[in-house]
Amino acid sequence: MSIEAIVFDMDGVLIDTEPIWEEVRRGYIDDLGGRWLPDTQDRLMGMSTVEWARYLSADLLDGKRAPEQVAEDVIERMSARYAERLPLMPDAAETVRRMSEAFTLGLASSSPRKLIDVVLDHMGVTELFRATVSTEEVERGKPAPDGYLEAAARLDISPDRCVAVEDSSNGLRSANAAGMTVIAVPHPRYPPAADALALAAYTADRLKDLTPELLSSLGD
Repeated sequence: MSIEAIVFDMDGVLIDTEPIWEEVRRGYIDDLGGRWLPDTQDRLMGMSTVEWARYLSADLLDGKRAPEQVAEDVIERMSARYAERLPLMPDAAETVRRMSEAFTLGLASSSPRKLIDVVLDHMGVTELFRATVSTEEVERGKPAPDGYLEAAARLDISPDRCVAVEDSSNGLRSANAAGMTVIAVPHPRYPPAADALALAAYTADRLKDLTPELLSSLGD
């Protein structure tokens, strides 16, 4: 089956924002006198906005803020941080441009639509993506396959002709469940679980390792 499209995750793949998300959410919980649990960050990675806002509200804040207010507050803080600095992953923009010359591009991210648009515009690659999906726009976040399935539908390309590029455990599980071939580019600070990493057809040390030749070989 030949590969026609590559669908990127965003946080942790194209932009190094996972540490910022953790810092902002943790700070928000601390400011409101909530509790941050040992497994909180792992659980949050891949959740849609609705899902993580509900989780923070119910499990970490004991209902001190409604989920809708939690989402609004955290996204506002994230927007302020993005305005200060957007820490792109090494070779992110170059990799997107290189792959766009050989494949149709899509994106499936757990970030809100507002932040996706800011990042792609900052990178100067918005026009290179035929379809972008926020898990706000589907029923379930990662590890459910909804975001990747929606991306494939918007691309009008079968999932089994798509390669997904992911860094997190839930992201890897999501793309695999959607029927895509998965490339893992693990984040050094948040390495995926062994069982999730085992779902990847290829594990790259860095984005620069992704080439059209590599992707084509995965479809052979």
